[in-house]
Parts: sequence; C-alpha cells; structure tokens
Amino acid sequence: MIRTLTLALACIAAVVTPHPTLAWGAGGHRLIAEHAQAHLKPAARAEVERLLALEPGATLASVSAWADETRTPATAAWHFVNFPRDGDCHYEAQRVCVASNCVVGAIERQREVLASTAPDGQRLDALKFLVHLVGDVHQPLHAGFADDRGGNAFQLQVDGEGTNLHALWDSALIQGWPGGPAALRSAVDRVGALPSRATRPQRWAEESCRIVASAGFYPPRHTLDEAYAARWSPELPGRLAAAGRRLAALLNATLLQR
Repeated sequence: MIRTLTLALACIAAVVTPHPTLAWGAGGHRLIAEHAQAHLKPAARAEVERLLALEPGATLASVSAWADETRTPATAAWHFVNFPRDGDCHYEAQRVCVASNCVVGAIERQREVLASTAPDGQRLDALKFLVHLVGDVHQPLHAGFADDRGGNAFQLQVDGEGTNLHALWDSALIQGWPGGPAALRSAVDRVGALPSRATRPQRWAEESCRIVASAGFYPPRHTLDEAYAARWSPELPGRLAAAGRRLAALLNATLLQR
C-alpha cells in the first residue's frame, strides 16, 4: 500500500499544498454524500430533492464540495475545531469554539436554518453546508490539536515523498486505497453498526479527537511505513460510513420535524 500512497501523494501534492484544510478531498465528500443519500427516509429525500431542484441537475454528491469551493475568510473556521492537548479531547465551547466559530457551531447553526421557514435559497445553502461539514468533523485531523494545526505542521515522508499528516488523511489514504474508489465504496457499505450512537456534533468532534490522541497515530520518526498503513487504514471506511449515516440521521430528524 505504501507504493500506492506514494503515487497518490505525487498526484495531489499541487492540490493540497495551498489548501491545508480541505477534508477528505472531493472524492471522500462525494462518497459520504452518496452513503447518506442511501439512508434518507422517503419524506426527507423528497425535501432534499425539492431544494436541490433549485439548481437543476444538482445532487447531494455534486454539492458536497461546495463549501470548500465557496470558502471565504468568514467561513474558513467552520471546517475544523482545534483541541488543546491538555484537554483530554473534551469539547468545551468557551475554549475551543469561541462565538460558535468552528465546525461544531457551524453545523448547529446550519441545521437551524434548514429546519426553519427561511427562504428556500437559504435553506439550500444550509443543506450544502451540512453535507460538507458533517464530513469534515469526521476527518480525525479536523478535530485535532491546535499546536500542530491539525497535523498540517507534522511533516511526513512516504517512500521518499514529502507531505504532512493532514494531507495524508485528507486525500492520500482515499486516493491510495487498494482497488480504487469502487473498492473503498464497498468497504464503506460493509461497515456494520457504528461504535457510538452519538447524535450531537460535539460528540463527533470528540470521537475524532480521540483517534488523533491514540498511541501511534503520529508516525514515529515522521516516516510512514507498512505497519502504520496496516494499523490506521482500516479506520478510513469507518469514519466515512459514520459521516454518511450521521448526516442522513441529521437530515431525517431536521426535515421530518418541519
């Protein structure tokens, strides 16, 4: 798998360098959106499709990267939350999400808009934000530690190729998945019951942070080897599946209560 990861890193190097917080990459976000679509209840699916019809041809998958494509200085902080290393991955809004300006606060605000009687155009934007941001909070390093900027400052060598830990998790693990996108999609579909039934975005962030805090998550000697790939690659389908199913659950609960 290391050779495949090396090729993936070479392909994405020009993409990830200027955009250090694009979680999962477009392929990962599309996969999450497709997985969520399959778990929507009929009434929620109908409302999603009605809103998406405001942009002819749009699907959950096609709008899943919109929040990155339209990112501004005002929305940049909506894509992540940084925990302190001395906080035991415990979410305290006053400490890690001041003025709700983080991915957790953004999900909560956009859900309120989607559930409201706001004009359909605003609700469509809220839907597009939610499709993306729920994916973001499940990328472990989008709920990582402040001192290394979610792994962006942790430099890494993969078979002689330079990268950083954040880029590895954003895109290289996905693009380097053995068998390609179809094999990864099958692995996501095969994920069984989620390890946690957490329904609140702050709990999802804590869950991601605990992965980052696990022993061995930061590769020793800043070098990726087969042992690291074997240990951590299996986390990928679980995080993508959790994002898709929780996104579907959030949309079902939000749209069915209107």
